[in-house]
Amino acid sequence: MNREVIIPLIIFLLITFSVGVWANKYVSKTNSFLQEYFLGSRELGGFILAMTMMATYGSASSFIGGPGVAYTTGLGWVLLSMAQLPAGYFVLMILGKKFAIAARKYQAITLIDFLKSRYESKWVVLLSALSIIIFLFSAMAAQWVGGARLIESLTGLSYTTALFIFAVSVLVYVIIGGFRAVAMTDAIQGTVMFIGTFILLIATIVAGGGVSNIISELATENPNLITPFGAEGELTPLYVSSFWILVGVGVVGLPQITVRAMSYKNAKAMHRAIIISTVFVGFIMLAMHLIGVFARVIIPGVEIGDKVMPLLTLHVLPAWLAGIVLTAPLAAIMSTVDSLLILVSSSIVKDVYLNYIKPEATEKQIKTASFGVTTIIGILVFLMALSPPDLLIWLNLFSFGGLEAAFIWPVILGLYWKKGNKYGAIASMIVGVGSYIVIHTYFGNLFGLHTVVVPVLLSCIVYVLTSLITNKTMGMKVDYGLSHQTKEV
Repeated sequence: MNREVIIPLIIFLLITFSVGVWANKYVSKTNSFLQEYFLGSRELGGFILAMTMMATYGSASSFIGGPGVAYTTGLGWVLLSMAQLPAGYFVLMILGKKFAIAARKYQAITLIDFLKSRYESKWVVLLSALSIIIFLFSAMAAQWVGGARLIESLTGLSYTTALFIFAVSVLVYVIIGGFRAVAMTDAIQGTVMFIGTFILLIATIVAGGGVSNIISELATENPNLITPFGAEGELTPLYVSSFWILVGVGVVGLPQITVRAMSYKNAKAMHRAIIISTVFVGFIMLAMHLIGVFARVIIPGVEIGDKVMPLLTLHVLPAWLAGIVLTAPLAAIMSTVDSLLILVSSSIVKDVYLNYIKPEATEKQIKTASFGVTTIIGILVFLMALSPPDLLIWLNLFSFGGLEAAFIWPVILGLYWKKGNKYGAIASMIVGVGSYIVIHTYFGNLFGLHTVVVPVLLSCIVYVLTSLITNKTMGMKVDYGLSHQTKEV
């Protein structure tokens, strides 16, 4: 165990704990526990909003899994990864003011709150909560695995011990600090991610003898590594062009990202966040995946892709600097885990427990339920992560696709199409999630497209047709009260 590497990581963890303790004073003093614990009282500024969006989106698959796939696939995966560039832009421009106004009008604390008020349907709420719980458990398991593998690589501890350390570290500050602690630590973690990525990119290029030398080495080993088609020609143009639906525009359907569009302070903060998040996400995604490809020349023969990033960092940097840089992937993982944890907890407590089990719950009972549910979820995910896959990026992307198939049209068309109704939303969710699981399990990349494309198209068609068919006899009249709303959020 290298102390010079471990000390910066310990300092980083202590800082995150401190933020949790600081945020707890807001949780303790607030008049509205739910607004504060699950949404930070809607007080996020532009920089914090941009950082929390980027840190939530930039996860273990971006810093651990993504570079691991790029290591085996080549520059084609770098091109593929850049579909993520406009993620924050799409979310804030498509949802933006209209979504924030509607969320405030309904006093919505979660995405499901919005859907409940928009569609006035118990089944929309229950299907939404079920989708979030199922798919975000997969996403959280992927992050838990990434954090454990990072700690395992650095310390030499067993995987199970590393997983336990990581789980406890995250649970402590999320449970006591809620959404505000998540957002503030995301800002710190996002900054660390940016700086760490920059340092590692420069060190990797230097260690490889320059970009031209690295490219020559890759071409000598396998010419396909420097083409857009991947080492084995697996990245077809149709697949690559359809991938942007999953990690680009489809991000609008991810509840962990969507909730950020409910939490900002005003329009100025939103506009600033669009610019900052686009620049930061673009740089980090490009740099991290390039690092993964370049690592093939510097440390050949790595068998487990998820270990490429930590092994490369320890190889090209002095121990003390490696410890600082490796807080970046740890920050990425922790920032995503905390957001997913608070989201699943809010779905169970706010959307199921308070709506249908105990609507008359007191503030004390709500606090107890929130802390308890968050802890139980963390323990369950820990148990799921005990048997990890070889490349966690696939587990993460599976959850992305399922959530997008479930939510993208009920959210977007729910905002912009007044004829959309609860029957369309229910049908869209069932068909979207059902077809996604079937295609993912039995057909893979149907028609050469990414697995998520066909389910997203089917869910859109079903939403529109079902809404139109049912509108004449039992359609809902939707009025946000926004038609003449000119006041900025």
